[in-house]
Amino acid sequence: MTTAHTNPDPTRPLESDKSLGELLSKLTKDFSNLVSTQVDLAKLEIKEEVARAGKGAGILTGGGVAAFLAILLLSFAAAWGLAEVMPAGFAFLIVGAVWLVVAGVLFTTGRKELKAVNPVPQQTKSELQEDISWARQQTR
Repeated sequence: MTTAHTNPDPTRPLESDKSLGELLSKLTKDFSNLVSTQVDLAKLEIKEEVARAGKGAGILTGGGVAAFLAILLLSFAAAWGLAEVMPAGFAFLIVGAVWLVVAGVLFTTGRKELKAVNPVPQQTKSELQEDISWARQQTR
């Protein structure tokens, strides 16, 4: 029974029948494939980060719309209710301050989500560093 893969002699070249030009051509093709793979990985990572950024922007937008509607509709009701026990100007000021705090909390939450977005594709960066280390070891 013959095996499909045999262990090569470590003292002999792997592809001794190839010319230097053929080997350089193969090296160029392999390097091109490596770069293409890394670019594809970077695109995928960036796409995921853009989705996270979109989520953060959506939260900020939702918070803004919610704050606007809440201020518009509930503020009038609350301020007029408070105006029964204090001057109307102070009642509207108190209600406006409460909704400003709510909007601040929503803004902070959305901003935190956007700050969590990492613009540098970490997996691609790590793999490129590994590839560089491997290439350096091959030239020694």
